[in-house]
Amino acid sequence: MLQARPRVALFVTCLVDLYRPTVGFAAIRLLEAAGCQVEVPRAQTCCGQPAYNTGDRATARDLARGIIDAFRGFDYVVVPSGSCGGMLREHLPHLFDDDPNLRAAANEFASRTYELVSFLTDVLGMTEPPGDWDGTVTYHDSCAGLRELGIKSQPRRLLEAAGATIAEMRDPEVCCGFGGTFCVKYPDISVRMASDKAQDVAATGAPLLLAGDLGCLLNMAGRLSREGSKVQVRHVAEVLAGMTGEVSPIGQASGEPAAGRRG
Repeated sequence: MLQARPRVALFVTCLVDLYRPTVGFAAIRLLEAAGCQVEVPRAQTCCGQPAYNTGDRATARDLARGIIDAFRGFDYVVVPSGSCGGMLREHLPHLFDDDPNLRAAANEFASRTYELVSFLTDVLGMTEPPGDWDGTVTYHDSCAGLRELGIKSQPRRLLEAAGATIAEMRDPEVCCGFGGTFCVKYPDISVRMASDKAQDVAATGAPLLLAGDLGCLLNMAGRLSREGSKVQVRHVAEVLAGMTGEVSPIGQASGEPAAGRRG
C-alpha cells in the first residue's frame, strides 16, 4: 500500500535536460498532482545507455555506481523516458553480475524505478490527468518502453481521460529509426525508417504526434519537418500536464498555433 505522500526522485534524462526541460517540469506537475513529494537529485548523470550500447561497459558501470548512490533513500525513481527507464530497470543490474554486493544494490534500485506514465497509472492509479485536450492525436510506441517495460495502453488511457481522440497509425509499434547509436551507425537505414514513420503519421490525419521518448520525438519531428509536414510533435507529458501553452511544439518556432486546444 502506498504511503500518504511518496517521496519520488525524478531522473530527468540527458535529452530532457539539454533539449526539452519542459518535459521535466511536466513530469513534476503530474507527479505532484498525483500526491507525490518530488525531488531532483543534483548528482544524477546520464543513465549510461550510450556507453552500454556501444560496448563501453567500464563507463556504464562507473555511471551506474553514481546513479545508485544519488538515488538512495527515495521511495521511487521516475523517468519520463521508456528508453532510459529500460536501461535503469532492465540492463543496469547486469553490469554488476560479477559483484554480488553491487548487484544486490542495483536490483534494489531497479525495483524502485518506473517510467513516468506507467508509474502514474500502474502504481499511483491516476485516471484523470490535470491537463485537458480536445484535439485528435496519434501515438508512437517507442521500442524500449513497449518491449522492455510493457508501456502500451497506459498513455492512451490517460490521453482519452484528458479528452483527446486517438487516431492510431497503421504500425504504431514500428521503430522510428532513431535507436540511439543505431542512427549513427546506419544512417541510410535510419532515414528510411523515419520516412516510413512520417508517412504512417501523416496517413492518420492527426495534427499532433505524441510519444514518451524524447529521442524518438526529436527524430520524428526532424523528419516530418524535412518532408514539409505540418504535424506538430510533443512529449505526452506536456499534454497530460496541461503545459502545451508554455512551450512550442518540438522543432517549431514560438508563436505557432497549437494543434489542439486545452479545455
